[in-house]
Amino acid sequence: MTSGCMKIEVHHHTEDQKNPEKWCVLLGEDVFKKFLCQGNQTVHKVFGDGSLFSPLLFGKFFDPSDAFPLWEFESDILLSHLRITGTSQTTTVDWLQTDQAYVLKAELPGVGKNQVQVLVENGKIVEISGQWKQIKESMKKDWRSGHWWEFGYVRRLELPEDADWRKMEVFLSNDTLLEIRIPKNTSSSDVAQGNGGAST
Repeated sequence: MTSGCMKIEVHHHTEDQKNPEKWCVLLGEDVFKKFLCQGNQTVHKVFGDGSLFSPLLFGKFFDPSDAFPLWEFESDILLSHLRITGTSQTTTVDWLQTDQAYVLKAELPGVGKNQVQVLVENGKIVEISGQWKQIKESMKKDWRSGHWWEFGYVRRLELPEDADWRKMEVFLSNDTLLEIRIPKNTSSSDVAQGNGGAST
């Protein structure tokens, strides 16, 4: 890892710890289009073509606050529309799986100092979120419980069954390049039987 690389702590939440209002306001396609039209350069940087947080990243509209089974697809297939339209040069996302791990690499919007948070929810979903706009102190509500896109960004991804989320590592290079590495559970027979971490 380079000198500009730091390890990010992964937070774990179970259902009872979770903010029940978080991501409760869904981002619809019409709302997003209006928001993007009115948006400034920063908005386009955060949600534009090729960004991990763009609802249009996978070729058709998909609310990034909704969990997506990313590793069930190959990046070449899901991002093919960007390659066809010539936007692939601006694509800042890639993912793959090896025999040992699931990997996601993405460039963060680079708006100010990135304070990205990576959270695992119930061992089933990995959530990447952060703020691109500061909230006024008069607003006491959590930015994630309202029109979250006006203040921040999120991408929620379903974890594969054999992902060992407890050993997940997250690195941030030069304050913009995010890499998530999730080892595969070696006891695949336990996963197949639905025993999770049960002893054999």
